[in-house]
Amino acid sequence: MLDIRLVREQLDVVRDGMRRRGKLDELAPALDRLEGLERERREMIQAVEERKARRNAISQDVAKRKRAGESADEQIAQGRELGEEISRLESERALAEAQLERLLLDLPNITRPDVPAGGEECNQVVRSWGTPRPAGDDVRPHWEIGERLGILDLPRGAKITGSGFPVFRAGGARLVRALMSFLLDLHVREHGYEEVCPPFVVNRATMTGTAQLPKFEDDMYGVRDDDLFLIPTAEVPVTNLYRDEILDPGMLPRGFVAFTPCFRREAGAAGKDTRGILRVHQFDKVELVRYSPQESSTQELELLTSHAEKALQLLGLAYRVVLLAAGDTGFASAKTYDLEVWAPGVGKYLECSSCSVCDDFQARRANIRYRPAAGERPRLVHTLNGSALAFPRTIAALLETYQNADGTVSVPEPLRPYLGADRLG
Repeated sequence: MLDIRLVREQLDVVRDGMRRRGKLDELAPALDRLEGLERERREMIQAVEERKARRNAISQDVAKRKRAGESADEQIAQGRELGEEISRLESERALAEAQLERLLLDLPNITRPDVPAGGEECNQVVRSWGTPRPAGDDVRPHWEIGERLGILDLPRGAKITGSGFPVFRAGGARLVRALMSFLLDLHVREHGYEEVCPPFVVNRATMTGTAQLPKFEDDMYGVRDDDLFLIPTAEVPVTNLYRDEILDPGMLPRGFVAFTPCFRREAGAAGKDTRGILRVHQFDKVELVRYSPQESSTQELELLTSHAEKALQLLGLAYRVVLLAAGDTGFASAKTYDLEVWAPGVGKYLECSSCSVCDDFQARRANIRYRPAAGERPRLVHTLNGSALAFPRTIAALLETYQNADGTVSVPEPLRPYLGADRLG
């Protein structure tokens, strides 16, 4: 959530942030309403203070009159009327503040100055790694490979649940388990993250803290009778570990890693990438979450991104790092790098990780603070998150990159101890 002081003191900065995202026209009425509500709130605060001062003066006059044995009925009536006015104004102020907060919850974060303005067409490739395997007639897409090897069963997943819920079988199921163990070990042992196994169902406050709610409630799978939600990413429960808490001096920066299934109703543009496992409603992912002081969150984003890149490098998968433009940057993010892995069977780069810094946007919603030093005033943390990695597109790239002429798929060396084999098929 944006700082209300920005609306109060630098509304032009907020408007420019929405313009850079391409959202100014859409959000202009909300910004105008915010400005008006904030003005009304300040006026009501001033009016309440004025009436309290008058009531205090009247109370002193009443006491003086009673000591002198004089009538104070008129003054008492005036004090009562002022008390009723104060109660009314405070109720109106509370209503205005609730409306202010509701409007703020629907505003996206302001992207950092080094994020290019514009939409997807303004994204910038920052760097590339590896040599992409050429696409061609001898390179098959992952869904054909998976079906031929009996490791990916899309029809039965659709029968059991519906489209977008794949079934991995035999070597495919082992591959999922191998990726999970490999990635968790990498980030815990080499990168120093604390492993977390969080709940896969969370409450409304948790979803609001990381900005899935209220804006994107229709995209979430909900347990309506209990007002709970299936997590769209481990970012949600892990970021909320310290909601409404103050971290002690010396606890930052902190890094957490978690493996979870993820559930999303919205699986991408209608009719786009519908074959295979490129756009699904349930998928597995290893997620990185970091807490950082404001002063070092820029370096923390580069560090987190390098950790996700390391996973792709060890798997030997060619990829590129893309700095997202403001209009393509997620709602809560201030800056995002996408890691796009090359999949020769479909002949395109596929996003398998988004690494983002949210500044204090999520921490303000979730009230996550830290104390820089003993006795100092608490400050909001900066939160970061990144996939390292999301499994469906990583698996698609693995199958397509390492397919052999005999129909088998070679397994990258780091995965072999976890899989117990050097090839699938």
